[in-house]
Amino acid sequence: MANAMQNKQNKKGVRVDAWLWSVRVYKTRNAAKSACIKGNVKINGEPAKPASKLQLNDMVEARTASRTIKYEVKQFLKKRVGAQKVADYVVDHSPPPQENQKYKHTQHEPLPLGAERDRGMGRPTKKERRIIDKLRGHRKH
Repeated sequence: MANAMQNKQNKKGVRVDAWLWSVRVYKTRNAAKSACIKGNVKINGEPAKPASKLQLNDMVEARTASRTIKYEVKQFLKKRVGAQKVADYVVDHSPPPQENQKYKHTQHEPLPLGAERDRGMGRPTKKERRIIDKLRGHRKH
């Protein structure tokens, strides 16, 4: 009985938006649907609609905010699985993530002498802020 259901599901396939959500590419199913509509998801190199059916061994390419993910479909899912179990259902062909300057932690430059305020002094006045900005090298119009 289980094999019959598995074969029936294999012939039908599964929606790409549901599958992307279930393998944790996108946080919500609605986000996966939006990505499909925007053209950020491709199946075997072709743009995918949210209702496009996936078949076994299809290559799914999805762009997220931080990187591009390329997965080969090994099993169908309709429910979301834990992050550790995703590897059982996909083969990852994604390029390694690159460091993004936008999200990279930057260290602040030290404050110039005299630009520090003692704790408990309250917020600086407008005049004091201008002096601090001048010491830091910031220019206001």
